[in-house]
Amino acid sequence: MKKFSFVALGATIVVAALAAGYTGSARSASSVTPLPSSSCGPVVYKGSGSPDFIIASDLPLQGAIRHQTVQISRAILWDLQNRGWKAGTYKIGYQSCDDSTAQTGAWDSAKCATNARLYAGDKSVIGVIGTFNSGCAEIIVPTLERANPGPMPMVSPANTYPGLTKKWGPGEPQKYYPTGVRNYARVVATDDYQGPADAIWTKTLGYKKVFVLNDRQVYGVGVATTYRNAAKKLGLTVTGFQGWDAKQSSYESLAEKIKATGAQVVFLGGIVCNNGAKLMQDLKAVDPKIHLQMPDGFSDPTANGAVANNAYISVAGEPPSALKGQGVTFVKQFGKQIGAVPNPYAAYGAQAMDVMLQAVARSGGSRAAATKALFGLSITNGILGTFTINAQGDTNLTPVTIYKQKGKLLVPVKTLIPSASLISG
Repeated sequence: MKKFSFVALGATIVVAALAAGYTGSARSASSVTPLPSSSCGPVVYKGSGSPDFIIASDLPLQGAIRHQTVQISRAILWDLQNRGWKAGTYKIGYQSCDDSTAQTGAWDSAKCATNARLYAGDKSVIGVIGTFNSGCAEIIVPTLERANPGPMPMVSPANTYPGLTKKWGPGEPQKYYPTGVRNYARVVATDDYQGPADAIWTKTLGYKKVFVLNDRQVYGVGVATTYRNAAKKLGLTVTGFQGWDAKQSSYESLAEKIKATGAQVVFLGGIVCNNGAKLMQDLKAVDPKIHLQMPDGFSDPTANGAVANNAYISVAGEPPSALKGQGVTFVKQFGKQIGAVPNPYAAYGAQAMDVMLQAVARSGGSRAAATKALFGLSITNGILGTFTINAQGDTNLTPVTIYKQKGKLLVPVKTLIPSASLISG
């Protein structure tokens, strides 16, 4: 992909819109009320007449992982364009919205809250694709659930924290649905599968001692915990479990501590934009032999940098090369559009849009009906394959693929499905 300069929010939105793979002139969007440019790019629509509704995406488009998230945005638009800009009889426009700030270089809680209010208050918006970060979803989902009219449906291509849909932490998942109506679904397997898959791979590699880190955020703590639990069940020795401070300038003392425990592996539960690249550099500087293993929060090789070469990184689902049917079409056509092998999460972005379009097609133009249509929705031979969204909002596709970073590529190594005995709540 091309490298972009994100010098300000306005520049980010313009670049994201251009990067979305849309090169024509948009038709009139006079029948809908666009979301403001303070958060979102322009309405993109190339169908006949004017769009009836807007579907927005909510992703962090600034910071270390922007190459990955802009590609997801492009994949979302690819699917809409491939479906003729329609959901059944309804004409659909698209807006790419940013939940990050230049200051944080990552998702921002205040921005997530602001975006949520914008989506809920704009009656032209019938659904949201997002978020990328589970912590941001915790903020947006309840606001959309209370929207009037509503509830408003939301489909995530990337949230893996179990508590958004399952009994997990205190009050979860009920606290995200204050009126008692579910409005959130996802097309990606959750961390109660991903963490165990990572632990299985650690044991497969022959390692016996692991140190588990987390970035102190919802997702990071969750995936680190599921990894630790599964590692213990598999007979691995967990030599430590600790959070890292994303604002720290050096992690050498932490690295020395880890080395002193005799750990052969460090599992980094979290996201790379939380100073993950610096953390990896210091871990390797202190102990060049330490093996690095990460979940999908490190699934952007560009953000990881060369220090992550030969590290193993998990991503839920089958690799792009193993997709069939519509998945083959996506990888071929979208890969040609971007001039590269798609990031594994790009396919999830496209599939999330397709799920939303099918729900909206059955909605009669109602947010509430579109929300209801999500649950029990079956996809046959979709981009990710054949699957169903259950009553909780989760997919029944649960494979997790282990990749090895090679330069700017993630090379698939093994796809795993953890046994029920390793899945814990």
